[in-house]
Amino acid sequence: MTRQQTRYDVLVVGGSGVDTIVRVDALPVPLADSVHVGPIEEWPGHTGGNVALGTRALGLEVALLDCIGDDWTGAQVRERMAAGGVEFDPLISAAGTRRAVNLVDATGRRMSFYDARDPADLRMPRDFYLPRLRRTRHVHLSIMNFTRFLYDDIEELGVPVSTDLHDWDGLADHHREFAFRSDLVFLSAAGAGENTFDLMREILREGRADTVIATAGADGSHVLTRDGGSTPHHIPAAVPPAPVVDSNGAGDAYVCGFLYGRLAGRSPLECARLGAVAGAYACTAPGSTALVPQEVLPASGLARNGNRPPVTTRDAGPSPATDPGGVLSPPGSGR
Repeated sequence: MTRQQTRYDVLVVGGSGVDTIVRVDALPVPLADSVHVGPIEEWPGHTGGNVALGTRALGLEVALLDCIGDDWTGAQVRERMAAGGVEFDPLISAAGTRRAVNLVDATGRRMSFYDARDPADLRMPRDFYLPRLRRTRHVHLSIMNFTRFLYDDIEELGVPVSTDLHDWDGLADHHREFAFRSDLVFLSAAGAGENTFDLMREILREGRADTVIATAGADGSHVLTRDGGSTPHHIPAAVPPAPVVDSNGAGDAYVCGFLYGRLAGRSPLECARLGAVAGAYACTAPGSTALVPQEVLPASGLARNGNRPPVTTRDAGPSPATDPGGVLSPPGSGR
């Protein structure tokens, strides 16, 4: 891939949807027939959409590929990506658009009920995603089942790939391929608990990753690299610039800050500090798509490093593909 051929800095695959935010006094919510809450809000995004919107807000050229429904929730996702300047190329799935209901307490903590509605046989056709893979500097795969089938092509093309395992406990088989076939791996310490460091070492030992990051909320994050010894480096959490109101999307914002630094050629520890700043900033705004402006990240501009290749003018690209198995169909088909 030459510098002139590059269209995208980041290609995000999978993971878009709509979050319904319900604000409660405390978690867990007391058992009751009816609980009075504040205004219930819809926030298009989800983890893949949040990473796409967040990296675009930081000035990167970004595209999002996903399978969504031809429904009103899918329309919200389309509108949000367009407003955020993200090139969004969806395939239409008869299963509809993913949703989540997130309970958020007064301290900003959340509990999420995720709607994993994708059928097991959902696939993204190669002739749909390959042209985009050939034109990107970096791929970020959400842990949707259908995205794992892109790994062979990603490896053949030699494109770096990252993923976020979220609260993986190290045992669930669904996450294992993502953990061991990605160059850059994010996970939450909430899932692995006291085994977090052992899990980070396992990912480096058994997989192809050069860097593994475990985020730990207010306790900061931990970074382990292939050439940095066996003890993870601790990066303290950044101080939020305003009161914390909502932790939805903080982990996704961290990923955005880290990727921004990595594409600028920064060291893993510098990238983690940028991620910490972005994550703290995201906690100060409601909803799951609190976008971090580039000026918030200290001395982190890509232009400053001169490492960003030129981006060609976008064209319309291939039209959404159809799936011969009947799972996917073009937008507007009403399926």
